[in-house]
Amino acid sequence: MRKVLLAFAIMATAVFMAAGVASAITYGQPDGNRHPNVGGLVNDTQYSDGTWLYCSGTLISPTVFLTAAHCGDEGTRVRVTFDSAYEDGDKTYTGTFHADPAYPGTSADAHDVAVVVFDKPIKGITPATLPEADSLSALPGDQQFTSVGYGAYEVTNDPGGHQYLYNDVRQYATGTLNAINKTWLRISMNPSTGNGGTCYGDSGGPNFLGDTEVNAAITITGDAVCRSTNVVYRLDTPSARAFLGQYVTLP
Repeated sequence: MRKVLLAFAIMATAVFMAAGVASAITYGQPDGNRHPNVGGLVNDTQYSDGTWLYCSGTLISPTVFLTAAHCGDEGTRVRVTFDSAYEDGDKTYTGTFHADPAYPGTSADAHDVAVVVFDKPIKGITPATLPEADSLSALPGDQQFTSVGYGAYEVTNDPGGHQYLYNDVRQYATGTLNAINKTWLRISMNPSTGNGGTCYGDSGGPNFLGDTEVNAAITITGDAVCRSTNVVYRLDTPSARAFLGQYVTLP
């Protein structure tokens, strides 16, 4: 287990929020084999506890992994794991990172979407599906989402300040729709209302529509202590589909 102390949390918050970012599943539970198509981007820097996962994402074709643009740089080589509980040395898959060239965009449309194109097709994992065009605009107010990722699973408020706890385990939580606009969904992750959600490390991870395999939106940002709102980028919009359509066949 890694504990991130307040000093690092402040630094991470400044970096992520400047990029319009968010990231980890809080108030959830281990995913096990529920979502084997959800993976994590592996940081190749060696630390005392080995390598670790810094962003999440979803396999959407045998050769394409969907994540957020703020999780990497155009053209860089990256590694992805699909292990439900990652440890340094576990199997990884290598590919090239491609971000929407319009990123970072504007607050109205951040274009914060990217893919990793693998060197070889991934075998034995069924890809998730994408939403149809404009299919999320009229969702009911009680619509549920399943958020999945490898980020911080708990935020504590100790005498030394907030600590963000990580274990590189894929987790999931459910949240309820709060609001919709043209490119964003806002999902409640307030534990006082029975919801869970995302935190640092879940960026790029999926928000499945209910208990389906339709990845409606990817995690981008939220509040600093991961207790209020998960702000996610819609995948049914013209801009998201224009980018993704270069890599996969859209529904």
